[in-house]
Amino acid sequence: MHPDGGAARRGAFPTDSLWISPFLAIAGALPWAFSFAEQALVALPWLALAPLVLLAERRRPWLWGWIHGFVFWLVSIPWIAPTIGNYGELGPWVGGLLFGVLAVYLGLFHAVFCWLAAIAWRRQGTWIVLFSLPALWVIVEAFRTVLVSGFPWNLAAYAWIEVPGALELSAWIGPYGVGYLVVLANTGLALTLSRLRWQQAVVGLAVPIAALALAARPATSVDAGPTRRIHLVQPNTPILRWDDTERIEHHYSRLLELTPEDCAGDLVIWPESAAFPFSIQRDPRLNVDTRLVTRPGCHLLLSSPRWEDDRVYNSAFLIDEVGRRDSYDKRHLVPYGEYAPLAEVMPFIGTLARNAGDFSASKELSLLPWQGERLGLSICYEVIFADEVAAVAREGATVLVSMTNDAWYGDSWAPWQHLRAARFRAAENRKPMVRAALTGISAVIGPDGSLEQWLGVGDEGVLVAEVHPSTSTTPFARRPWLARGVCVLLGAFAIFRRPPLRRGR
Repeated sequence: MHPDGGAARRGAFPTDSLWISPFLAIAGALPWAFSFAEQALVALPWLALAPLVLLAERRRPWLWGWIHGFVFWLVSIPWIAPTIGNYGELGPWVGGLLFGVLAVYLGLFHAVFCWLAAIAWRRQGTWIVLFSLPALWVIVEAFRTVLVSGFPWNLAAYAWIEVPGALELSAWIGPYGVGYLVVLANTGLALTLSRLRWQQAVVGLAVPIAALALAARPATSVDAGPTRRIHLVQPNTPILRWDDTERIEHHYSRLLELTPEDCAGDLVIWPESAAFPFSIQRDPRLNVDTRLVTRPGCHLLLSSPRWEDDRVYNSAFLIDEVGRRDSYDKRHLVPYGEYAPLAEVMPFIGTLARNAGDFSASKELSLLPWQGERLGLSICYEVIFADEVAAVAREGATVLVSMTNDAWYGDSWAPWQHLRAARFRAAENRKPMVRAALTGISAVIGPDGSLEQWLGVGDEGVLVAEVHPSTSTTPFARRPWLARGVCVLLGAFAIFRRPPLRRGR
């Protein structure tokens, strides 16, 4: 007997088959991985995660869930292997091995989801399963966001980047709330395949479609300040070595050539690492050049290390025409890229991460003042953390700025996946975002998350953005924890609620 009170129905997949579980785990991971490809797909994410949900009803769901996750991460973020091998100077074999270890770790989150989903599936009726399994997914994603420095890459919500209404909806329920709806649609389909009952698929589709339709309505009012002009310079500078003086000179000169001269009253933004290896505190040449750039009356925002006492920070400096400097220090560092976690207690980690920077993370949130506006900075990795950007918005940022160096990843899916996160951050907070990327993708992102202008990977040029700063604060920015809190309650209800008594007992 099934918890619904009737006999369990035979679904689309035979329960005694030996091949169906590995098939769902391996082949089922591929459409979910391609939901995060360079070209966003509108239809695929509505059904791509259904195989993972179906695995929760199989024997050993945790094992098949882990295999699904392992394959998904291998296919969706393969650019990590050459990044580790080439730029970490570890070689392709070690780079591939360490990437495999990362995929093993990330696959555990899929395993935990299937394990929890299996508990709910055994104990509860179909309708409770329909609404609780997406909540369990959100809980697992929330843990992935915070464990071991956090890796909220390729959140389920990002698969809907081109689905009408998804970005607008994020201003209310954030990426985790949108992710809940993504998984709800897939869960409805999985339950229909498992139970051969069409009602779950209809409800699983109807709820997200209704929410998207409501969110996609035109805004009744726009809280926008005066138009401000911002120049985004994309020099297409590759990763350079300290001793490669000829190439450093060439690309630095090209950066200065691209920087506009007629920028009085405007803001010019150089991407992260654009002035490498020069630093604003220690290199007189960079100081002279920044004075020349700002002399017409413009402001220049650039990244540079900042030394204070015995610490060094990955920082952004805002320089005006009189040479005044305001700075922002990066708060969320890239593990094994900007620092080596646990290197003090496990020295071999420091050896593996010998090319990692020795940066310190700032504990202070600071905004940069410009022409009466307040710039909210995210340096590279920081933009993937929704709560941290929401904190910037609550602090009073009127324009969001993302400075990044995605040259490490080449012409892969990585810059596009990174851009998806940035578009959600703009939409969640309903604020314009300007994104300066060293090799692309630089972009002007509207407060609705739309791409107004952009330069692709490998392009060289300057984007001139006309932005309207905003002082408003969205429901998500005020309470970024709310959707996850509701999901914790739903998930706990499904896991710990006493199952109903079966008939005949």
